[in-house]
Amino acid sequence: MRAGLRAAFAACALAFAFVANADARELPRPETFTLRNGLQVVVITDRRAPVVTHMLWYRVGAADEPRGSSGVAHFFEHLMFKGTRRIAPGEFSRTVARNGGDDNAFTAQDYTAYYERIARDRLELVMSMEADRMRNLRFSDETFASERDVIAEERRQRIDNNPGAVLGERMRAMLWPHHPYGTPVIGWLHEINALDRETALQFYQTWYAPNNAILVVAGDVDAAELRPLVERHYGRLRPTRDLPAREWVSDPPSVGPMRVTHRDEKVRQPSLSRMYRAVSYGTDEGRQAHALDVTIEILGGSETSRLYRALVEEQRIAVSAGAGANASGLGGGSVSVYATPVEGVSLERLEAAVDDVIAQYLREGPTQAELDRAKSSLSAAAIYSRDSQESMANIYGASLAQGESIDDVVNWPNDIEAVTREEALTMARATLVLDASVTGWLMPEGEQ
Repeated sequence: MRAGLRAAFAACALAFAFVANADARELPRPETFTLRNGLQVVVITDRRAPVVTHMLWYRVGAADEPRGSSGVAHFFEHLMFKGTRRIAPGEFSRTVARNGGDDNAFTAQDYTAYYERIARDRLELVMSMEADRMRNLRFSDETFASERDVIAEERRQRIDNNPGAVLGERMRAMLWPHHPYGTPVIGWLHEINALDRETALQFYQTWYAPNNAILVVAGDVDAAELRPLVERHYGRLRPTRDLPAREWVSDPPSVGPMRVTHRDEKVRQPSLSRMYRAVSYGTDEGRQAHALDVTIEILGGSETSRLYRALVEEQRIAVSAGAGANASGLGGGSVSVYATPVEGVSLERLEAAVDDVIAQYLREGPTQAELDRAKSSLSAAAIYSRDSQESMANIYGASLAQGESIDDVVNWPNDIEAVTREEALTMARATLVLDASVTGWLMPEGEQ
C-alpha cells in the first residue's frame, strides 16, 4: 500500500488485469485498540477457517541502523530465534512446527516483521513466545559470533555471487548516496564482520519495545476475544522511554544522469536497468503516489504496457521489458525500468529504444483506455486480496509500520480510481527525469 499495499497487490495485479471495470470498493476495516504500554493492535476477523495469522511489526529497519553498523537490523531478525530464558535456541520455530503452524521473519528499510500462521486454539501459545522474545532475548558471545558468520555467508551467496544483485546494490548506492536507503538491508560485508555485541544489544533494547510495535492478528478471532490474551502476554512489557526520532539525512539534488556497468563471467545475457528517485506514500502530497502507481503501471506494469508492446511485440528487439514503482518508504520511493535484448541487439540500441518510448509517453501521456485499464488492474488486485488473511495482515502491518493510517488502507482502491489523466502525466514528467537517474548495464565478462 502506500508501501505495503502496492507491494502486496503487485503479485495480484497481473492475475486480475482482465477485470476491465471492477467496482471500486473499500477494503475491510479492522478493529483496533492500543495497550497502556503503547502496543497498537489490529484485528482482521475472518471466520472461514479456524486459523489465525499473528504478525508483529516493529517500526525499525535497516534505515535506522547506526552509521557504520549496517546489517544490524537484519542481524536481529536472525538473533530473535536464538532463545530466551524460557525458550531454548531454535525451539521457537520447532514449537510452531510441532503445533502444525509455520513461521517466518523479514527485514526492510523501514520495518522488521515476525510472522506465525497457526490453528486458532494455538494462538495464545505463539503470542506468549513472541511477547517473551520482545524484551527477553538472550544469546552468548559464541552465538553472536556464529550468527554473524552465518549472515556474512548469506550475503556472499545472495549478493556477492549474484551479478544482478551486485549491480542493483551499486545502483541504489548511487541513487541514494547520502540517505540510508542507499545502504543494503543485509549490510556491507566489512561492516557485518565488524558488528559487536554491545552495539547490537543497544539496538535491540531501544527499538524492540511495545510502544514501537504493531500487532496484527487476522483470522478466526475478533477484538473482544483477542484483547484479554494481548493484555496477558504483551500488556506487562515495559516500553522504551524517549524513542529516537526516525529522522534521516537527505540527498543533494541530482545534477546529471549516472551510469554503471557491471561485467561478470556468470552473466549469460546482457540486460539494461534504470532507477529514478520518486515520491512515496510517506512523502507525497494528495494523490501523487497513487498517480505514480497508475502511470508506471501504464508504462511498464504488464504485457499490455507501453514498454512491452513497443520493444517486445512491435520492434522485437527485447525478450522482456517493463517498469515498476516502489512507492514505499518513509523517506521516499523509486521507479525502475528494465529490458533484456534479443540476441544480436546491443544495449546501446535497446537503451535508445527505451528512451524513445519514455519520451513519447511524456509527450503524449496515457490514453483514456490505458488509464482505465491500469486503474482497474490495481483496484481489482486490491479487492481480490481480501480473500487472503495473510495478504490482509501484510497490507495493514506494512502500511501502518510506514506511517499510514487505517483510512489510508481502506480507501486505497477508491483513491486509485480517482487518479486523473492529468495527475498521471504530471507524475510521469516529474519522475522520469534522466538527469535524476542511474542507468545500469549488466554484461558478460569481456563484452564491450
